[in-house]
Amino acid sequence: MEMIESVNDFEDVFFIGIAGTGMSAIAQYLNGIGKKVSGSDRYFIQGEFNDSRDKLEKEGIKCFIQNAEGIDENTSLIVVSTAIEDTVPEVQKGKLLNIPILKRSDLLAIIAKSKKTIAVGGTSGKSTTSAMLFDIFSHTGMNPSIISGAGLVSIINEGKIGNAKTGSGDWLIIEADESDGSIVKYTPEVGLLLNIDKDHQEMDELMSIFTIFRNNSKDLFVVNQCNSYSAALTKDTQFDFSSNAQIHAGFVADNFNQQQMKISFTINDVPFSLNTVGKHNMENALAAVSVANQLGISLEDCANGLANYAGIHRRHQFLGIKQGVYVIDDYAHNPVKCAASIEACQHIAPKVIAWFQPHGYGPTRFLKNDFINEFVKVLRPEDEIWMSEIFYAGGTAAKDISANDLIVKIAEENKNAFFVKNRNDFLQNVRPHLTDNCVLLLMGARDPSLEDFAQNVWKQL
Repeated sequence: MEMIESVNDFEDVFFIGIAGTGMSAIAQYLNGIGKKVSGSDRYFIQGEFNDSRDKLEKEGIKCFIQNAEGIDENTSLIVVSTAIEDTVPEVQKGKLLNIPILKRSDLLAIIAKSKKTIAVGGTSGKSTTSAMLFDIFSHTGMNPSIISGAGLVSIINEGKIGNAKTGSGDWLIIEADESDGSIVKYTPEVGLLLNIDKDHQEMDELMSIFTIFRNNSKDLFVVNQCNSYSAALTKDTQFDFSSNAQIHAGFVADNFNQQQMKISFTINDVPFSLNTVGKHNMENALAAVSVANQLGISLEDCANGLANYAGIHRRHQFLGIKQGVYVIDDYAHNPVKCAASIEACQHIAPKVIAWFQPHGYGPTRFLKNDFINEFVKVLRPEDEIWMSEIFYAGGTAAKDISANDLIVKIAEENKNAFFVKNRNDFLQNVRPHLTDNCVLLLMGARDPSLEDFAQNVWKQL
């Protein structure tokens, strides 16, 4: 069996689970550099329309149902995500034919070595900051490539999935994921560390992972000084950024202002204005700008590059306004992200009604107290938090916790907290709580049907 060590070591690549966000992004990138790409997915069903399949096939990527027919002796590489087990017939067929099999993250590390790479790490903000960097680089004619964990609205508007683009320039922007530990596999020219908050692992484990990320970053390591855990990994204060002027940093954001769905601020006294919401997005922009400026792009060019920033799919995605109710769909799923999401919406209207579907019994149990504390801290007297039951993705899990356990504790702290077990009953229950100037914020991740749920709430409002 051939060893795969570079993008030149294979021509014909097959992805098992190609509809997954991380997988489809790499598939599209490789297709863009001229590889022969195909794949299968359990969500592809004969005779049933699938949006991802449709978009991949329009790019010339052949899609199969998951029955091993897409793999043959011409296949030079098989790619699997962490969720794919060895018992899957396609993996078995690959082994039988002696075809090299790589994990998604290992292939991404190989791709990253073939370009000048900026790896964006941190427990939140990776997709947004990557997209902002992509916009700045594109605006200045650098023709960057991107492999992202979420769809950029600007690329989705071209009729694509939106999570990847192959550019002719030298630079590749990738998200470095800590949730599966794969971040330690990259040796980027530039490492960007946004923040470290309790999410998938305990803090000491996260600190150890991000320390390796810092040490692997070759030329430049840029750190958010606002986050105390990230700041502890600082290499050189010259390259730090902070939205808190008291902290000595090379780049400082100031004068934050939000008017409805638009934010403005200054970075080192240069004015910026973006079509998005929340202080956390000022910090994301600051991170992108501090990297771009170190690489020779002026702050003014950065500001112009971000002026038309169109956002990220399901990241504070504004679905519309009806009878004074702003409907926003968001991917927030850990305690800090949920709190930041609510806080951003508090600038839009005097009342925020947030709905949240936690994912996984294990993660919800692990983060229970953090969720309770963050919601209690952020909710104003007139705001409300609603939850439906925990999303269960299958596998072996002890179902010994309910979203209602969180709601009961939040309500005990004199906050408006409500539980609607089945999310399909949410809208009829929440109707009497809606006012003519409020935000209805829908939050959750990992559940592929959440986008449809948000669209249905919007249509039926």
